[in-house]
Amino acid sequence: MRYWLSNHVPPFDRVLIIESGSRDLVEDLLPGLYEIYGDKMQLDLVTCFAGAPATLRPNARIWRVNDYPGTKGRRDLLNQLRQANYGVAGILCSNEAIMLKWKWFLAVGLPAKIFALNENGDYFWLDRGHWSTIRHFLLFRLGLAGASAVPTIGRLLLFPFAVAYLFAYAAAVHLRRASR
Repeated sequence: MRYWLSNHVPPFDRVLIIESGSRDLVEDLLPGLYEIYGDKMQLDLVTCFAGAPATLRPNARIWRVNDYPGTKGRRDLLNQLRQANYGVAGILCSNEAIMLKWKWFLAVGLPAKIFALNENGDYFWLDRGHWSTIRHFLLFRLGLAGASAVPTIGRLLLFPFAVAYLFAYAAAVHLRRASR
């Protein structure tokens, strides 16, 4: 993950989108990027879906994670993506468990400036300058922000007592059975 300590945004000439969410999100994102950066931008895609998004240009390269199974496959894909020299990479963070391990593996391994896009179309850069946004995003995803914070914290506090009760109940049942 390059540029973590810097707010510098590299030029959008080589962009990689990691499609780790619904296809609709990518199809909504791509026209805006093409409109802003035009023909000078080469945009490629990492996906697990068959076919290409409807708004993806025909000259785009599509990397399919299904073609790279296992640890060796992951390393091969990462090496190929590094050789492609992407300056910017976008990750879809849409609260869906699609390519969860892949997206973070690639985010850490790619020497590119990373931006995260959520299901609302909001995005933020993953760098030190946006730490408060990243923290709020993580707290919200974990259920520790807003109205859901109190019930989540309550469940976390009650969890050890619930587990202890279940163990005690199981022990009592097994002891009663053993004493018969």
